[in-house]
Amino acid sequence: MGDRIGIDLGGTKIELVVLHRDGNVRWRKRVPTPRHDYRATLEAIAALVREAEAAVGTTASVGIGTPGSPSPRDGRIRNANSTCLNGQALQHDLEALLERPLRLANDANCLAVSEAADGAAAGAHTVFAAILGTGVGGGIVIDGRLLVGANAVAGEWGHNPLPLPTVDDLPLPACYCGRAGCIETWLSGPGMSADHLRHGGEALDAATIAALAAAGDPACDATLARYEARLARALAGVINLLDPDVIVLGGGLSRIERLYVNVPRLWGAHVFSDQVVTRLLPARHGDASGVRGAAWLWPAAAA
Repeated sequence: MGDRIGIDLGGTKIELVVLHRDGNVRWRKRVPTPRHDYRATLEAIAALVREAEAAVGTTASVGIGTPGSPSPRDGRIRNANSTCLNGQALQHDLEALLERPLRLANDANCLAVSEAADGAAAGAHTVFAAILGTGVGGGIVIDGRLLVGANAVAGEWGHNPLPLPTVDDLPLPACYCGRAGCIETWLSGPGMSADHLRHGGEALDAATIAALAAAGDPACDATLARYEARLARALAGVINLLDPDVIVLGGGLSRIERLYVNVPRLWGAHVFSDQVVTRLLPARHGDASGVRGAAWLWPAAAA
């Protein structure tokens, strides 16, 4: 098999891409994710794979990026904000439907693999990739190899507490995981919207807040400033622990251009070093990075 199929299983859409061994896209398609319906989600993925292979005329390896991660104990999905996946044997069930082995990884791990392979962090020794979207997650690649960890939670950044909470951060918001004050509750798109509302703003989504801030709206600008300060504190914690060469941002909030100027200006106050040379970069492959990373879960020799 010379081609790789990558699948990005998101909360609102399922995207499939067929990559040639040289990394060029041969075929791609997006379909809506069936809401809160695990069996329908399996069938939608299987149908996409069959359609893709019919279109390109060959059988391909299949890699899947998913919210949450498979438990090393029993392989069942845990910690997914798409909660219908939790407790499900996703890899086993899809392998049965597709009648072949597949590889599955957390969606933030797929972002890290993609951007370290041929994206913004290509050639870097240590890469941390963060998804800032409906949820918040992270992935780590060292010398081209994905770090999974003994408990399969390496890079699971979004459900650590936000460091050094200030008066503006109190009271700590509740998280779906059962705790309060998780990084995800602040740095996700819904987290930004909730923060804006708490500080007397309108009920706006993150994209609208960013657009209005760019147009000079003072309340939205203040919301983005709080967001940048929190992101700087959270990423400073990553730098202190991992000291990556590159931090790559993906997800919808990664499109906010001012983050790449303002956050590095702020994180130095929290990094235990006399200089910070870590680069903060947007994902080169943008929204396609996760699905490309899922395809790259299979090495060339196996594809």
